[in-house]
Amino acid sequence: MFLISYEYKGKKGWGVANPDKRVIYPANDIFGENTPNSLLGFIQDESTIKLDTYPERGLNMDQVKLLAPVSNPTRNIFCVGKNYLEHIIEIAKQDNTAQKPLEHPAFFSKATNTVIGTFDVIPSHEGITEQLDYEAELAVIIGKRGVNIPVEDAMDYVFGYTVLNDVTARDLQSNHLQWLKGKSLDGFCPMGPWIVTKDEISEPVELNISSKVNGEIRQESNTRHMIFDIPTLISILSQGMTLEPGDILATGTPSGVGKGFVPPKYLKKGDIVRVEVEKVGYIENIVK
Repeated sequence: MFLISYEYKGKKGWGVANPDKRVIYPANDIFGENTPNSLLGFIQDESTIKLDTYPERGLNMDQVKLLAPVSNPTRNIFCVGKNYLEHIIEIAKQDNTAQKPLEHPAFFSKATNTVIGTFDVIPSHEGITEQLDYEAELAVIIGKRGVNIPVEDAMDYVFGYTVLNDVTARDLQSNHLQWLKGKSLDGFCPMGPWIVTKDEISEPVELNISSKVNGEIRQESNTRHMIFDIPTLISILSQGMTLEPGDILATGTPSGVGKGFVPPKYLKKGDIVRVEVEKVGYIENIVK
């Protein structure tokens, strides 16, 4: 299923989307009046999703504002750096660092204030950063609580998938050594358009992923090229650290980021950034 968060006539809600018909069916009409108020609440309840038939009527998707599916995360977004070899190589050339794969995943986080919706505006933060960059990523939504999760059981903890743009201020990332500041300015995590539940995506998860800026293809790869796959990431992240339902794990970006070009192609005001993942969907945000 395609689970979506939205705003309609000034009120926030969530429900099930039918992308082909461009219709949203509000959660209360499907799951009953005791449905949690948010999609995050639904995930945190570890609810079982069963849907045999859709209601006769729904909301026109074009008449609602699409929010990030988890628009109010309770914890920072977990991210993975340097999880595609070609991305490691392009950054290494710029920074004059090692070009070999890492032995362990490079985990970092983005603060919750970064999250914005499918078509929301990315702030340029003029005067704060001059090196605004994009990173197309597949994000995993954790569906149940777990710690010390074995690799062979890791996919049991996946609720679904969404599209994420790990927007980055490269100069701040470099200046502050640790990545949190450069990754966590307001509006630096566009996400959407919905969560595609795990049953919709076959395993192993091998999906085309791309980004475009003003229609120009910048990134084009497949998640099969990740150095650490999804089960491995979940297992390692969970060692000694409990994962909670609703946690968001961004799995890394392929080559083609703005910093990787010579000269670099950083984002500027007016640029339109489209990030797309096969079988999941796309987000498109303008920089202002």
